[in-house]
Amino acid sequence: MNTFRRSASGWARRCAVTATALAVVGLGVTPTATATTGAAPVGLPTQALSTAPAALDKGPGDLYLFQYTSRGGHLKIGGGNFTLGGKVYIVVKYDTGKLRYHSTVIAKSNPPVPGGAAYLETNISAPCAPGNNGYAQAYDHGTGTWSPTLPVAICQRID
Repeated sequence: MNTFRRSASGWARRCAVTATALAVVGLGVTPTATATTGAAPVGLPTQALSTAPAALDKGPGDLYLFQYTSRGGHLKIGGGNFTLGGKVYIVVKYDTGKLRYHSTVIAKSNPPVPGGAAYLETNISAPCAPGNNGYAQAYDHGTGTWSPTLPVAICQRID
């Protein structure tokens, strides 16, 4: 009986896990985490949901975030249902509320992701030891809404 040698890189497994996560998120499963309150960056409103009706260029549902891995060894954040072509402010904070990383990206079309898709590679090392000590959150400038928080592990040096 012949057996196939397993891939040493785990590439196929990572792709399958990522595809499964994207499929689940694409089906409208919303994260269980809730939006946290805190100081918004200068020029951004506090974290509250907008009551404005969705326009044709807006995402079809609730905003969502996920983290993914690829080569490079950094925490990567992705999300969907943002305003297509609009600015998306993504922030990574410790559970204490202390800012660790932030950046603004433009939501682009990506067929498997509903609405506008936003992707960001941070300068935070990954993967970390188990346990989440922070969260990521995104603000869609087009709709004026914050995404639910996404628990993440923020690597810290231990000297």
